[in-house]
Amino acid sequence: MGRRLRYLPPEGSGLVEVTCRTLQGRFLLTPSTELNEIILGVLGRTQELYPVSICAFAFASNHFHLLLRVESTHRLSSFMGYFNSNLAREAGRRARWGERFWGRRYQAIPISEEEAAQVERLRYILAHGCKEGLVERLRDWPGVSAVRALLEEESLEGLWFDRTREHCARRRGITFEPLEFATPYTVQLEPLPCWAHLSAEEHRRRIAELVDDIEGQAALKRQLLDLPARGPEAILAQEPQAAPETLKKSPAPLFHAASRRVRRELYEAYKYFLEAFRDAAVRLRAGEPEVVFPAGSFPPAAPWVAG
Repeated sequence: MGRRLRYLPPEGSGLVEVTCRTLQGRFLLTPSTELNEIILGVLGRTQELYPVSICAFAFASNHFHLLLRVESTHRLSSFMGYFNSNLAREAGRRARWGERFWGRRYQAIPISEEEAAQVERLRYILAHGCKEGLVERLRDWPGVSAVRALLEEESLEGLWFDRTREHCARRRGITFEPLEFATPYTVQLEPLPCWAHLSAEEHRRRIAELVDDIEGQAALKRQLLDLPARGPEAILAQEPQAAPETLKKSPAPLFHAASRRVRRELYEAYKYFLEAFRDAAVRLRAGEPEVVFPAGSFPPAAPWVAG
């Protein structure tokens, strides 16, 4: 099965949920104080270089979710290419992992303009750690999450390490402090497009309602199953190169929508986009000059030219 084409609805809000998992689901992103600072530093630097609106995020031990609002698939591609490559090098160095880091390329699913759809995806991302029964409260998650920043306006500051300057200093025999070539970066959060009109107080109130509901549902589930939460200590004690016994492999939808009508409209729009792309690709392979691909797409490489 071929890869899905990168696609954003032309009239949509530009909100996408981005997911990426480590190779074989290994716990290469096991939280620690140092790795948490690095993740926020890389994310903050990437946001400064390739500006996008970040609404929420959650980093588990073997995958992460980002809720982003982007202006185009090109900006999303640039943002994720820089972020994933730099995070892989930093986290791989800490985990002593010299192989490929990510299992496959990131997956970006557009979200409709419906408030119910956007809030549902926000809830899903914020619930990480609690809905799996790992921690009792969302604030107890030892990894990187947007929960505390959304609730309490906590600063999301991390460190970016200039490894090139560190390497040059070592080659010259210069000794330096661990943080001498580190630069602080701060991740900036923005509300969902459907909540952009809310005041800061009302936005925090709605986030608090989501958090209370998530924790209440998780507590009820643990009670019914008679399974206590593992706790932050168990998460921190994970072996980074270990892998879970099973991995979730259910197919992801093309879009997140709250109603059947909107979902059908999104699928129809993608269908026409796909047909236009395939038609242009066929004409390009046939050697037709000046082939025009649909807006927002990434055309394939030009065909081979006979000598």
